[in-house]
Amino acid sequence: MQPVVEKLSGLERRVDLTVLVADVEKEVQAQLKRIARTAKVQGFRPGKAPLSIIERSHGPSVRYEVINTQIGKSLDKVIEEADLRLAGAPVLEPKVEGVEDGVMAFSATFEVYPEVAIPDLGALEVVRSTVEIGDAEVDKTVAILRQQRTVFRPVEGRVAQDGDRVTLDFAGTIDSVAFEGGTAEDFPFVLGQGRMLPEFELAVQGMQAGDEKTFPLKFPDDYGSPDVAGKEAEFTIKVKEVAEPELPELDADFARALGQAEGDVEALMLEIRGNVEREARARARNRTKASVMDALAAACAFDLPKALVDSELQERIKAMREELTQRGLPNADTIDLPEDQLRPEAERRVRLGLLVGELIRQAELKARPEQVRARIEEFAQSYEQPAQVVAYYLSDKQRRAEIESFVLEDNVVDHVLGVAKVTDEAVDFDTLMGTR
Repeated sequence: MQPVVEKLSGLERRVDLTVLVADVEKEVQAQLKRIARTAKVQGFRPGKAPLSIIERSHGPSVRYEVINTQIGKSLDKVIEEADLRLAGAPVLEPKVEGVEDGVMAFSATFEVYPEVAIPDLGALEVVRSTVEIGDAEVDKTVAILRQQRTVFRPVEGRVAQDGDRVTLDFAGTIDSVAFEGGTAEDFPFVLGQGRMLPEFELAVQGMQAGDEKTFPLKFPDDYGSPDVAGKEAEFTIKVKEVAEPELPELDADFARALGQAEGDVEALMLEIRGNVEREARARARNRTKASVMDALAAACAFDLPKALVDSELQERIKAMREELTQRGLPNADTIDLPEDQLRPEAERRVRLGLLVGELIRQAELKARPEQVRARIEEFAQSYEQPAQVVAYYLSDKQRRAEIESFVLEDNVVDHVLGVAKVTDEAVDFDTLMGTR
């Protein structure tokens, strides 16, 4: 009799499966005999140990594997005949009541993939971001590159102001007791960059080398360190050095410092323009894609397999821990992370993944070879030897697959833009690049 798949709730299903004890034992004995032919047992020559000894040493594990294999085959057959797609591994539980002699019974509980209905793409409202790159945008980028290569020159007899690098000693106390992280010597920071708390920077403003000052500072209630958050401290600071910024000239040395071997400033400017245009286009494309994905996610609702959401959640937590480790957090592997706050985004990513996959299937979208190559060539332009990068990506199956997935996502976006209600929006360059 064909097992019946029972619908529990949502995407959860259950089916009862049985295997004959005789069939299990027959296969167990066959495997034990194969093991016995080569088994090395102390006191016996290889392959000469009695089957009873092999049974004691290998029987339990072999029997466990045989049962799992036979149950797995039975479940696969049920899944295939019921035309179901499993989402995650099934949970097997043995059954005792109502089971006939000579039979082992199990209950398999599992989740299936949902039926995904593509929303009416013509009713979606999306925003297509555009950006214009001119001389002003290139000049802004050059200015940032020069600032990144700022050289600080110590100045005597001048008070510290925004943009200066100040080097100082500081010692903080709370209720006259020093606290962790509250003391440092020869500590440098640039005024106006927001690295220090506003009250700290305000106290340093107007001081010059040799000056000392004591001042109160109240830590914000949401400060990163709970030991001092919301508490009032007293700091004593002594300025060691005030150094003013000096920007490099836009000359041959600057060009060479940025990788222009010949020191050709004009050629450097062309390279910068090309890089800015590629980066701006990529960011505008990402904003457009985000708008499309937001519209798709808002237009559909279907049950999500808990196994897929949990897997996505764990991937996000793993990524966060890796990022915290790279930032130098000593307890990144054990720190509590807010799973309840991360779960909505995990659910959104799973929902979009299922929806986009179904859209790709129905619309028969593919990443064409010429698209993949064009995307690789565009990406390679940011490297010193683009041809080598292109050859590497085309020859490496995994790297090429990564680019193919990006191209396929772009094709999904283009497909939606072709039928949705699209509003074009010119995005300010500073907003797009995150400099405002």
